[in-house]
Amino acid sequence: MGLKEQINEDMKTAMRAKDSAKLSAIRLLTAAMKQKEVDERIEITDAVVLAIVEKMIKQRKDSITQFEAGGRTDLADKERFELDVLSVYMPAQLTPEEIEAAVAATVARIGAAGPQDMGKVMGALKGELAGKADMTVVSAKVKAALSPR
Repeated sequence: MGLKEQINEDMKTAMRAKDSAKLSAIRLLTAAMKQKEVDERIEITDAVVLAIVEKMIKQRKDSITQFEAGGRTDLADKERFELDVLSVYMPAQLTPEEIEAAVAATVARIGAAGPQDMGKVMGALKGELAGKADMTVVSAKVKAALSPR
């Protein structure tokens, strides 16, 4: 079963269980998926669904930070719940050691020599690590690997 089908099944399960909070979070995700399909006139793949989920997770993390800074713990808690629901659809995250190994392998494969090659390395890693690692962490590791010692 693909990711899109899994999400639809989870939505039906939440409806049957009358879990309105989970249902609301899943409906936000399905609405974003349908919007993508309509806007681009495509049938979305698992990779596209992962990109949508990743974007929504980033939005939730930013919202949590803002709500906590504003003293709105009630809204921050709601965003945390949605974050937990969305995180279920992401693949297992790589450890820092696995990210470093992937960065080192890609740098060697491309033959990157310095900071000027960061775009090439990040481009190669983006497809390989999409959804499996936070790309800001990957970017920092690439920068460290390519900086002169």
